[in-house]
Amino acid sequence: MPSRPARPRLEDVASRAGVSTASASLVLRGRPGPGAATREAVLDAARELGYRADRTASLLARRRTQLLGVTMDVRSTFHAELLEDLQAAADERGYDIVVSPLTRTRDERRAVESLLDFRCEALLLLGPRLPDAELAALAEEHHVVAIGRRAQAAGVDVVRAADDVGVGLAVEHLVGLGHRDIAFVDGPRGPIATLRRQGYRSAMKRLGLADSVHVVDGGGDEESGTRAAATILAPQPSKGRKPGPADGREATRDRVRMPSALVAFNDRAALGLLDRLRREGVDVPRDVSVVGYDDSLIARLATVDLTSVSQIHEAMATAAVEAATQRLDDGRTESVELVLEPQLVVRGTTAPRGDATTRRGGIREP
Repeated sequence: MPSRPARPRLEDVASRAGVSTASASLVLRGRPGPGAATREAVLDAARELGYRADRTASLLARRRTQLLGVTMDVRSTFHAELLEDLQAAADERGYDIVVSPLTRTRDERRAVESLLDFRCEALLLLGPRLPDAELAALAEEHHVVAIGRRAQAAGVDVVRAADDVGVGLAVEHLVGLGHRDIAFVDGPRGPIATLRRQGYRSAMKRLGLADSVHVVDGGGDEESGTRAAATILAPQPSKGRKPGPADGREATRDRVRMPSALVAFNDRAALGLLDRLRREGVDVPRDVSVVGYDDSLIARLATVDLTSVSQIHEAMATAAVEAATQRLDDGRTESVELVLEPQLVVRGTTAPRGDATTRRGGIREP
């Protein structure tokens, strides 16, 4: 059996190109220094020899892994899109991504532990739910970037959209269409939902609709959106407003009129709303306008065509990878927070408010 040819080495490339090993190394790593003629000679030699850098040996020599660890919710289409952009941004900077998923049986702490087992040099946490104190403790020994969430944790870099501003854009859009009775379908307990809820309340107050604030218990998935729709559609007597718990949530069993517009915590909850409303004979957007959040692939489907708030995921991913690599390659030590301006993408689930109608049996009727 013929012996397998030896793998070309860096020294072979340098010899073929007629340059020093150091110059060949600089060219192949894309570093500045060598002139154009040297670069061309080295790249030609590498191509002719079929040279491929031994990345593992190089990293071991430098005691580096060049790995960025990412936690993500496998059920989130927004996280999936963000992951694709994170990989592209990491590739540009010579890093690779290790993904540790969150599932129904695998929580965020376990996902983080797995990434540390892989010796990831920085942790990029998508929408982390860990308390600020735990994030700060993690950042004492590791580089941590919280993506998509406001965090007040020492040592943690933050890259997020201004969620309160994003929900405000949705409310302003609906008010511009003539809606006044606008409800917010809340998300799961945590800092992201809190900020979006605050944005809704602030926008309603700013637009003179403080008396119409209506927060419906919800969540972050389709089932929670379906339950919220059932609450909104259920005929209930008016008993006046009830004080809500300390976190600002309000009772929802005080309406005899169905809201003319709904702002959902995210696109998945909005999808559940749309499904239940349409099953009950409520026309969207003629009877009720619906706005989601994330501008995910779901929102862009022609069969959904959901008006939604975009967090500009590509810019968010690029900024997050830059934050991590600035720590790793440039030696930055101070924490940074980058807040991106969201954008409203108007599609087919919002329309001007029709004539006022009362609700009977859960259906808006003339």
